[in-house]
Order: sequence, then structure tokens, then C-alpha cells
Amino acid sequence: MSTTGAATRVSRQPGGPRTGTLVGDRPWSDDPYSDALRTGQGPLFLRRADGWLLPLEVERWCADADAADLEVLRRCEGAVLDVGCGPGRLVAALGERGRRVLGIDVSEAAVARTVRLGGQAVRRSVFDPLPGEARWGTALLIDGNLGIGGDPLALLDRMAQLLSPGGLLIAETVPDLDLDERVQVRVADARGAAGTPFPWARLGTPALLRYADRAGWRAVDQWTADGRSFAALRSRSTYSSAEPPNSTAATSSQRARNPSGDRPVAGR
Repeated sequence: MSTTGAATRVSRQPGGPRTGTLVGDRPWSDDPYSDALRTGQGPLFLRRADGWLLPLEVERWCADADAADLEVLRRCEGAVLDVGCGPGRLVAALGERGRRVLGIDVSEAAVARTVRLGGQAVRRSVFDPLPGEARWGTALLIDGNLGIGGDPLALLDRMAQLLSPGGLLIAETVPDLDLDERVQVRVADARGAAGTPFPWARLGTPALLRYADRAGWRAVDQWTADGRSFAALRSRSTYSSAEPPNSTAATSSQRARNPSGDRPVAGR
């Protein structure tokens, strides 16, 4: 989910697939976000309680990977975990290039659409047990997903657990702003329908780098493309766990553990 656009206020008046694998269950699967992903069209917004609205780029997410996306994918190393994969354009693009890649998302509609594109995805929160923990070469937080959970330090700590030692995190930040914002938001459509509130964060690159330094990450690059901004970070090069890492990265045949009894969801 992207939150990198400019904030605004709007009226709330009415105004041949392949298959993959997906599992899981999470809260905001039956809200305006899911409806927008099923149709591939907005308008869609993040809405705060004070009426502030941030447009979400549904049409771009549902299109093919663009030039800015491809620059991100060019930098990926090893097996790739796309956190908050949305409708799956990055997962599909990496798969088409022969890369090992898994998308995760809390939205049933997002995971189903990823699977229809031929990608592998699981319906799971990043804070749940995941396949290939401590073995991913690259993790992606694109389209505003740096905001997941509303706690940047907690998210960065979790990403370090998922990556192999010295693994690469590529995150999209809010462009040209030293922004560090944590709020409760809902996903809303132009008619005023809104999903369940959840915590979210928006960070510019300077704020991300401050959090990364506190969390033990090393900044290795930052760049802009098509009005979007990105940063690449390296995780710590040693493991905090006494258990040695498995040298084999997760592949598309691996299934996530399902401790909560989540049912498989068929692609459609």
C-alpha cells in the first residue's frame, strides 16, 4: 500500500491467469481497499479522524512494474520477500525474471490478485511466523509499507530477523520531506465507506536513516525515480540467535506455518 502521494481533502459524498499458493487471515480484508484491488481502480484514501485524506495509487499498484519499480528490482539480491505485496506487480516482475520471490500481505484480495499474476504469496502479517526467516537476501517495503504497524523501530527489528546476515532492505520513503508521522488511519473510498482503523507511519528518508542507525542498520544508498524516493539498508552481519542459519533460501514450494488455523484461500 502506498502513502507517498500528497495529502488532500475531498468530499465524502457519493461521487487467462496462472495459479500460485496463498494462506492466512487478517483484519482489513473486506474494506474499500479490497474492493479497489478487485477492480484495479480508485479513488482510495488513507483517512485520519480529523478528515485529513491521502490519495492512494491503486491504478499504479495494479499496473505492470514501471521504471522506478524496475530500478528497485535491479538492486535486489538473492531470494526476495515483498512485504505488503499488494496486487503483486513486483512479485510477478521478479518471477518473470527467474528470481525466487514471495509476497506477503494481510489482504485476501491483494494475495488473490498476486496469485492470478502467477506469483507466490501468503496472507500473513510481517509480524507472524513466515517462511525462510533469517534466510532472505532482500526484503522490500515499497508503496508506503514502511508505515506498517505505526512503529518504525519495531518494523526494522522484524525485518532484520527475516533477512540473512548482511541482507538488503529496500524501502520507499516519502519524497523530499523530513517527515516522521505516526497516526491511526482508515482506508476510505470517495463515498465515505471506511475500513477498520489501524496504526500507520510515514517517514521521509532522513527519519528512516535515524531509525535505521538506532536499530543497527547501515545505510548503503538512496535515490529518487519518477518522483518517488528510496533507501537501501544493510542488516547486521551477525545473528542474534544461537541457532545457525539455514543456507538455503525459501523457495516457492515452501508453505508458511499456520499456527492460527488459517485456511488456504483459492486464487480467483
